[in-house]
Amino acid sequence: MRAVIFDLDGTLADTSADLLAAANAAFGLAGHGAPLDAGDALTAFHGGRAMLRLGAERLGLGWDEDEVGRHYPVLLDAYEGAIDTHTRLYPGAAEAVEALRAEGIAVGICTNKPDHLAEKLLVRLGVRDMFAAMVGANTLPVRKPDPAPLVHAIAGVGGDPARAVLIGDTETDRKTGRAAGVPVVLVTFGPEGEGVSRLAPDALLHGYPGLRATIAPFIDRS
Repeated sequence: MRAVIFDLDGTLADTSADLLAAANAAFGLAGHGAPLDAGDALTAFHGGRAMLRLGAERLGLGWDEDEVGRHYPVLLDAYEGAIDTHTRLYPGAAEAVEALRAEGIAVGICTNKPDHLAEKLLVRLGVRDMFAAMVGANTLPVRKPDPAPLVHAIAGVGGDPARAVLIGDTETDRKTGRAAGVPVVLVTFGPEGEGVSRLAPDALLHGYPGLRATIAPFIDRS
């Protein structure tokens, strides 16, 4: 079966504002100011620890990885409590996924978001039932860019790796696809815009109305 696997943050949904708010809340609870703003969306899409590192650097806190790890659960709690305050699916995303399903193409999620948060967000956005499999940060002992989560997601939707494609937005997705031998399409409507072309993906996606035509060379081959 043909399969299309989607990253979540920065690919299907713009989650950056809620992620950054959670990081700032963690700094606030630690007695500091709010060091992150909307211009840090790209860092947000690299995960909670990346935001904590950047914020700590700006505040001159000198946090090591143990200290970052200590504040990470605080960030997650803050995020879970306000997971969809500002988050929205990118325009046309739900319609594009439904069109794939109507054509008999399997769709799934492969994200580095903790499983329970990814599940909760997909439910709150009203799209969880669209995806036959959801592989998150805790599903396996490893996460992207290790190829195992992507391979697991393809298997989970009953897909053929030779007729599968990963839709993502970061270097992590590009490395994951390369390691798994699966083509990668990177979106240009995230914070880096056309700059993702520097990662030499197999294709670029400029908007969800163009998804089917963009992935055709990868999933329609015999």
